[in-house]
Amino acid sequence: MNLLLNIKKENDDLGKQVNNSAKRLYLAAFIKSCTLALVIIASFNCLQAQNTSYNDGKKYILGDISVSGNSSFSEQTIVSYSGLRKGKEITIPGEDIANAIKKLWGSKLFSDIEIYLTKVEGNTAYLQIKLSDLPQLNEIKVNGVKKGKVEGIIKDNKLNKGVKVTENLIKTTENFLETKYKKDGFLNTKVHINTIEVKDSLKTARVNMVLNIDKGEKVKIKDIVFNGNEVLSDKKLRKAMKSTKKINRLRILKRSKYIDSAYHADLGHVIDKYKENGYRDARIISDSLIINDDKTISLQIKVNEGEQYTFGDIKFIGNTVYSDQYLNRILRIKKGDTYNGILLEERIADPSKPDAIDITNQYQNNGYLFSTIDPVEVSADNNVIDMEIRIIEGKPAYFNNVSVSGNDKTNDHVIYREMRTRPGQLYSKANVVRTIRELGQLGFFDAQELTPDIKNPNPNEGTVDIEYKVKEAGSSQIELQGGYGGGGFIGTLGLSFNNFAIKDIFNKKAYKPIPMGDGQKLALRLQASRFYQTYSFSFSEPWMGGKRPVQFSVSLSHTKQFQYNYLTRRADKSQNFNITGITVGLAKRLTVPDDYFTLSQAISFQRYDLNNYNTGLFTFGNGYSNNLSYTIGLSRNDTRIDPIYPTGGSSFGVTAKLSLPYSLFNGVDYKQLSEDYNAAIETRNNASSTTDSDYIEASKEISEIDQERYKWLEFYKISFKGEWYTQLAKDLVLRPSMEFGFLGAYNNDRGIIPFERFFLGGDGLGGYSLDGRETIALRGYPNQSVVPIDRNGRPLNDGASIYNKFSLELRYPITLGASAKIYGLAFLEGGASYNSFRDYNPFNIKRSAGLGVRIFMPAFGLLGIDFGHGFDTIPGDTGNKHGWETHFIIGQQF
Repeated sequence: MNLLLNIKKENDDLGKQVNNSAKRLYLAAFIKSCTLALVIIASFNCLQAQNTSYNDGKKYILGDISVSGNSSFSEQTIVSYSGLRKGKEITIPGEDIANAIKKLWGSKLFSDIEIYLTKVEGNTAYLQIKLSDLPQLNEIKVNGVKKGKVEGIIKDNKLNKGVKVTENLIKTTENFLETKYKKDGFLNTKVHINTIEVKDSLKTARVNMVLNIDKGEKVKIKDIVFNGNEVLSDKKLRKAMKSTKKINRLRILKRSKYIDSAYHADLGHVIDKYKENGYRDARIISDSLIINDDKTISLQIKVNEGEQYTFGDIKFIGNTVYSDQYLNRILRIKKGDTYNGILLEERIADPSKPDAIDITNQYQNNGYLFSTIDPVEVSADNNVIDMEIRIIEGKPAYFNNVSVSGNDKTNDHVIYREMRTRPGQLYSKANVVRTIRELGQLGFFDAQELTPDIKNPNPNEGTVDIEYKVKEAGSSQIELQGGYGGGGFIGTLGLSFNNFAIKDIFNKKAYKPIPMGDGQKLALRLQASRFYQTYSFSFSEPWMGGKRPVQFSVSLSHTKQFQYNYLTRRADKSQNFNITGITVGLAKRLTVPDDYFTLSQAISFQRYDLNNYNTGLFTFGNGYSNNLSYTIGLSRNDTRIDPIYPTGGSSFGVTAKLSLPYSLFNGVDYKQLSEDYNAAIETRNNASSTTDSDYIEASKEISEIDQERYKWLEFYKISFKGEWYTQLAKDLVLRPSMEFGFLGAYNNDRGIIPFERFFLGGDGLGGYSLDGRETIALRGYPNQSVVPIDRNGRPLNDGASIYNKFSLELRYPITLGASAKIYGLAFLEGGASYNSFRDYNPFNIKRSAGLGVRIFMPAFGLLGIDFGHGFDTIPGDTGNKHGWETHFIIGQQF
């Protein structure tokens, strides 16, 4: 007698209908509700069937269990996994068979699972398990998308070679991709997956998968129409929808594609708009999507505006720390004001601004971490809403443990000294936010990954732990470049270590590859060609002495310039010009007016030595000039958080660079020198030729006078620069800025020195210069081309004593990852330079506009390119406007 139990399952169909916890009930109900055919073969020519109910099950002892079908697993493995074993007492039909099938299905390795009762001998039953392996993925082909997108699709859906191909995998992949492309505006996306069986010599079930994606065209919104609105116009309601916009050719930042999730979120924004105007009962009654003949869609939204409400009495309940009057000043909502539920929420707690002026922050900034503030409407009679703001202040919280994690290079003390939160200190949310800002400004960590983790809050004890999680970013940079300029090859090697540890400089174990972790900065730069050599070294310690934020810095530089011989076309080393300089500075963080201010001071000395070096820069070819100056600056910087891409705050600084007033005490009559100088110039100009004795004598006298005038440079220079950052949208940042500079003289008879002047125009990269010039960027014009003009309209190419510049820049990030930060920008710019205040006109400027991109990589610093269009004529040029200029930016930020 053969008795057959046949329960077939293909590719987890049951799993799609019920979850794991429900499968047992489903199987039991299935077996109980049906009858099982007991097939008794009496002879080869006779077949008789008998029906047996589930409740009529009989107990048997299991004999052998055989396995058949197409599977790469051993018979012993399959039987063991089923839970059935020889000698076990089971009921047929019963739970044991159902559980065996469920276990095999649950492995997600098999399909077509069948269990047969092959033979019964007395009370011993013999079973056969027949099944097939689920096929493995052999190859996948993706149609309908660009090649560069295929790898991402495979990764996102885990379609790696060898994965088991189930109906669930296929359906999940189709749904994922359709949802993904619909979010991008491809509303009609269709995804189909076909599988093709692959013959395998090892009898392993394998299939090739063909994934066909038909994105169709992006569905755009032709119109958004509101019905039932009388108080607010369609235009205002459409403006309230942040992501769902109708077609507008002039719009750049927001496209008119339809995204279902964004659309339903925008319906909530429509209601918020009504709440802002007092209509708290406003509702969306219905909305519909209409497909137009031109493959666009129209949205129709029906609203019920309700009635307008006003604020009535607002009472504070439970407040003991702050008075009602004080909290009312923060709330800034009065009785009789139009009801605004959104504004009320923001004044109580504004989640979009961690440093907002709201009641929750007022409590949390003063220790009340566990406070709760709930606004409750107690009455709405006659459309006047009386409010109770119920406050549970709780105990003040104190920091228990303050820790940092993730810093595998930077030493702990460098981080802890920047923290505004200490163990035992009263909790302050403002101090937590400030700590994140200070750590981000260090430049040693990825500012986008800085997070404070509040741990173990204990309202009963009034304690809380906090852990700052940081992610190290590359803080050292290398500059290695070569180019052709100035008649020869120019090589540059620059090394900048921004997290240096000078105390470990003699510790061999600390070189990984250099001593790091103490927050010091060390920079070395070498540049050489056939005609000049320059060497520079700088070092700074931000916490001199380790106790206070007083930065000590020192820099040394030496430059040697050789004269060009036009006959040999080589450098003439017998004619040279040497500049040696040293600068020592201190910068102290102030506490008044606030601790964002820094006072910096520096003393610098440059020695200019000329040896048979005659150029237009000086009127003497042999001699020297000394520049001893004192610089004092006051700056304030509260930009946040990422120093590469600030999203808020401002930065400004005013600097004065001063020399000693030598003409007051050196006994030189500069008025007489000036008269002698002008007379010598006139004599030289009247000479018949350059070989005339008068010409030679006059030139010699001019040289001697200039040597006396410039033996010690006398000047003062005032500079100002300010910039502000405003976040217009999530990551869209507006950056206006302005600059001003003035170079003056104590003694008008001595005049303004030919050094330290301003050169405006171009990319702003100073590069190599002999005279200490200050280069200022003005995109859209060639480098150092925006110069003053004399009374006859001729350009003065020896620099300006006054300049001003205005800039407006709009920035948007492409990526702000740790390995590279990339953002695009658009700019409007204007600036001009002048020789005296008599010619100064801050509004008569050279204008430009353009686009650019910035790339910051930790190993190479800031790189960028700008395409600027100059709208005005360059001084000395006869054209109407300059036109386009391309600027490459290396190692600096506009």
